[in-house]
Order: sequence, then C-alpha cells, then structure tokens
Amino acid sequence: MKDAFGLPQSLLVLGGTSEIALATARRLIARRTRTVRLAGRPSPALERSAAELRALGADVRTVAFDALDPESHETVLGKVFAEGDIDMVLLAFGVLGDQARDERVPLNAVRVAQTNYTGAVSAALVSASALQSQGHGSLVVLSSVAGERARRANFIYGSSKAGLDVFSQGLGDALHGTGVHVMVVRPGFVRSKMTAGLAEAPLATTPEAVATAIELGLRRRSETVWVPGTLRIVMSALRHVPRGLFRRLPL
Repeated sequence: MKDAFGLPQSLLVLGGTSEIALATARRLIARRTRTVRLAGRPSPALERSAAELRALGADVRTVAFDALDPESHETVLGKVFAEGDIDMVLLAFGVLGDQARDERVPLNAVRVAQTNYTGAVSAALVSASALQSQGHGSLVVLSSVAGERARRANFIYGSSKAGLDVFSQGLGDALHGTGVHVMVVRPGFVRSKMTAGLAEAPLATTPEAVATAIELGLRRRSETVWVPGTLRIVMSALRHVPRGLFRRLPL
C-alpha cells in the first residue's frame, strides 16, 4: 500500500531501461519504495538497471516484457500482479524513431506507432484492470509535449504520443472513483541517450527533473504533470497559433 504521503511501496516499471523510469525509481526508493519490478526485453542493460537499484536497498527483479507482443501482456503482467499488490505502474517505454528515415520507410513509422501507442494501450489496459481488481494504485503514463501539436520535425513520434495522451486521459476518467489514479506526464525535450545528437529545444529538462515532478504529482494525486511546468502556458499559446504561422516557426 502507499504510505501516508501517497508514495508507493511497490513499483512496476514497463520499460525498465528508460532513463526517466530509473531516475524515478531511484527517487522513490530513497523515500519508501522497497519492491521494484523492471519489465523490458531481456538485455545486459536491463540487468545493469536492476543491479543499480538493488544497490540502493530495494528488492528488484526483471520481467521479460515486449511492447510489440501485446498478446503476451495479460499473461506476463498477470504473473507480476499475482505475486502481490503493485502500488504504482510506470509506463515508460517508447521509441523516438528517425523522422526523415521513417517517412521513406513506412514500416519503420508503423513500428514507432505500434510501440508508442498500440503496445502502450495494451499494457495500460492490462495494468489498469489489475490495479482495479486490487482496489488501489497509480498508473503513471509518460506522454510528451510532442503530442500537443504536430510539428514537421517529429510528427510521426508526436502523433503516437498524442494518441497515447488522449487514451490515458480517457482511461483516467473511466477509472475515476475506483481507487485507481491515472497520471499523464508531459515532459518537453529531455536530455537523455534517446535525444543525444539532436538539437536541444527550449525549456529542455532532465530525467531527474521529470522524476521530481512525478513524485510531486503522486503526492498531489495530479491527473496531468508538465515538465517543466511553464510548458503548460507555452503550449496553451501554441495551440492557438494559426496553422500557416505555426508551420513557419522554428520548432
């Protein structure tokens, strides 16, 4: 069960090598979290992530999980929940893709959509059902500010995040009053391995800053978290910029 401050004692990470997820796990372990399950494709990186968190004092195990194999999600995640209650599920997997390449090779674009949206829908629904059955818990979904409005530079990735964001909001509404809390996190440009080599956008942030915002959101039982918070104001303005003008902005 969560502690008096709304922080989880047990955590399931879907996307166990995500830098944001690991920063969040480290922060929560420093508070109250003692049980962590890292779900992802088996790899040395996943095992290193688990070892890092074990060194902080948590009971950590890895779970073989593939976002692109939704037919396995119910079985794989069901086994995790069968071991005991999970206070928080952090849905953190996703791929950025390569916009120029993916436009030329549609199957690459489809893979981005299947990972970021289709796989996430499946994993979120399975997790939400399990959380509802146990009567409590939080589902935290890593969306992106890229899903707020299509940009020429990354509309394939952005469209997948837009779908995930709307889905997660609807799921939160569907679960309202059940004891399950859904929180959508919308970071801006995050300095990480995934964005290495890309031109940095204004109001860039870090995995650690996103983790801090997630902890605060859990304490407040927020439904939407922007990182940094000023992005809420920026995107509110950008949503209303005429399309012809928006097309010419250096975004």
